[in-house]
Amino acid sequence: MRAIWKGAVSFGLVSIGVKLYSATEEKDIRFHQVHREDGGRIRYKRTCQVCGEEVSYDDIAKGYDIGGGEMVILTDEDFAELPLSTSHAIDVLEFVPAEQVDPILYNKAYFLEPEGTATKPYLLLRDALTDSERVAIVKVALRQREQLATLRVREGVLLLNTMLWPDEIRKPDFGFLGEDLKVRPPELAMATSLIDSMAGDFQPDEFTDDYRTALQEVIDAKVEGREVVQPEEVEEAPPAAVDLMAALKASVERARAARGEGGAAAAAGGAGAPTPITAARSAQKKAAGTTAKKAPAKKTAEKKAATEKKAAAEKKTPAKKAQAGKKTVEKKATKAAKAPAKKTTPRKTA
Repeated sequence: MRAIWKGAVSFGLVSIGVKLYSATEEKDIRFHQVHREDGGRIRYKRTCQVCGEEVSYDDIAKGYDIGGGEMVILTDEDFAELPLSTSHAIDVLEFVPAEQVDPILYNKAYFLEPEGTATKPYLLLRDALTDSERVAIVKVALRQREQLATLRVREGVLLLNTMLWPDEIRKPDFGFLGEDLKVRPPELAMATSLIDSMAGDFQPDEFTDDYRTALQEVIDAKVEGREVVQPEEVEEAPPAAVDLMAALKASVERARAARGEGGAAAAAGGAGAPTPITAARSAQKKAAGTTAKKAPAKKTAEKKAATEKKAAAEKKTPAKKAQAGKKTVEKKATKAAKAPAKKTTPRKTA
């Protein structure tokens, strides 16, 4: 690491020489703007809007717009004359309980390293902060800007957290804050149960930046010239919630199952007796799947009935044919019996 600032911590009459190092770094993948056709880098020139000439860094000053097209120009000499007592010192103002500092005020973190012979007073301040369970409120000037900050101990090292000024925190002004909406006690109880089922100890190493990992794989694939395959989704999307209570109940059960607490919950509710959560989820699944299940069952029943009807019809067909044939013979015999006998004409002899 490279020190970005050198100065001293002013602790009463004690001065502790320190070096300042950035404690964090962004792991974001950075890109350059390039020409799509040939990959050439896109460069930007610093040009003056008045004369149109390109301006070097040495000729650039800071200007404050006062309106009406007028500009006040400030030079480096103007900034050097400003009274900034904290330009090379971290001035300790007071010591306060850490919980009194709203986390929204924190901006950026820096490590402090003792310089030269300042190691012993450095350790003294570190141990005193640890024993008192307080943080130091300090002022420090970084990059020509005075900032409020805290000093606390992290892993045996003094950590400087710069803070925003109170007037830099925006006020939330949203319409729903003025609406007369109330949360029902059962919903609040179920939400609290969900929080309890998902409670744990924060381990930052367990979490990863999946997007950055996937983006790096795409870049590596481009470099190797192979085809990029879209990975399949492993986790199924949760079903649409019927209402808020059903969603909360389903979430509680899912969280408990993920933590391996399903057996204990079932035992507490009685052997074979579904818990209210299980019953609610079963009702939700039944409502979602009843329509889909009824259609195939009805179709199968109709098909089975048609098959049985056809078999019965085929079974009755020979008997019907035999009976019909018998009736035809009897009808012919009766007709023959009723018919008058034909007259016989004697044959003449020559």
